[in-house]
Amino acid sequence: MGCPKALVDSERIITRLRAEGYEISPDYRGADLVLVNTCGFLDSARAESLDAIGEALAENGRVVVTGCLGAEPGVITERHPNVLAITGPHQYEQVMEAVHAHLPAPDHPFVSLVPESGIRLTPRHYAYLKISEGCNNRCSFCIIPSLRGDLVSRPIDHVLREAEQLVRSGVKELLVISQDTSAYGVDLRYAARSWRGRERQSRFLDLCQGLGELGPWVRLHYVYPYPHVDDAIGLMADGRILPYLDIPFQHASPNVLRAMRRPAFAERTLERIASWRRSAPELAIRSTFIVGFPGETDEDFELLLDWMEEARIDRAGCFQYEDVAGAKSHDLPGHVPEELKEERWRRFMELQAEIASDRADAQIGRVIDVIIDEVTPEGAVGRSTADAPEIDGVVNIAIDRFGGLSQGDIVPVRITSADVYDLSGVLSNTEVDY
Repeated sequence: MGCPKALVDSERIITRLRAEGYEISPDYRGADLVLVNTCGFLDSARAESLDAIGEALAENGRVVVTGCLGAEPGVITERHPNVLAITGPHQYEQVMEAVHAHLPAPDHPFVSLVPESGIRLTPRHYAYLKISEGCNNRCSFCIIPSLRGDLVSRPIDHVLREAEQLVRSGVKELLVISQDTSAYGVDLRYAARSWRGRERQSRFLDLCQGLGELGPWVRLHYVYPYPHVDDAIGLMADGRILPYLDIPFQHASPNVLRAMRRPAFAERTLERIASWRRSAPELAIRSTFIVGFPGETDEDFELLLDWMEEARIDRAGCFQYEDVAGAKSHDLPGHVPEELKEERWRRFMELQAEIASDRADAQIGRVIDVIIDEVTPEGAVGRSTADAPEIDGVVNIAIDRFGGLSQGDIVPVRITSADVYDLSGVLSNTEVDY
């Protein structure tokens, strides 16, 4: 359940299980034990996780729970007292202990069945690269630090060696994830480690430079707009990492941002975005926003819309504020009525659709690089450098006049049409009339 960070946790657990000779069942009926990796970020996610645990109990009966909701075991046992064991997020050793206790390991593990890059739950051509756990920020609407703890960065040589293994296994796109990617290494005091014959500090820019040497697409997620993020824009302009930034701005009103206790919400954000785009004109910015936060006034919301008009965020998701139990924002005054949240969300998404549509229309006639995610007899589906898997748009490619494409290929595509979020096109050597 939950985010790509939880998916990476699942990959690591599965890798450990396979290394010990356990088999993974495709369904409940064929399993001797079920692991449920939960999410606990929002109340809606907690409810979904509890429902998933209930389904596993009903279908199988032998269930071990892990993940973010596992940090609150009482919430789970109150509803599902018959689970076998509960562990918290990224507690791999405790998960393995629970499995061993209720389903002892086979006598003859087959370590050779585990590839060097481990077992992955993503397609072969892209992989998530988790660089740290936890978060030092204390945003008033977020309970992640209480679930996953403070920032714990991986040494830079560990991250870069894992990236090398992934590239050797055929990965063409690395998606860098954490809770706060631009804070990487602060807890290590930017300790230097050796990789490829030279010392590199465990810090954001050094990590981007190292990943940029490996060859695949490198996509940065969950980047807070600290000043040193500016240093990575040159790498995007030079083509060493993708011109893509996933920055959770959350709002534009200084009043709301203060109430959210957001870090790095400088007054110069619009100026910096304009500067980034001057340096790297192909830059695509993805972000998330919250409307209806406690105390958000009509003026605050209109300021957000004005900011969006000027910032022209390429990819934006918007959420109505959810009053999560345990979050500091729960106790703030001025909670916004649900009907007003809904209205503001609708207006935001209408504006964002206009911005996204303008950007999509501007691609018509251009030739862009596309990574292929799927090939069928009817056509191919891929993504541009502006599109992360599962959360952004896709590029549909007509296939009737060519063949030979494979998943993971990166090919030039001439864009012939566009809707709000998705593009359509043909290989650039295909003749087409507009």
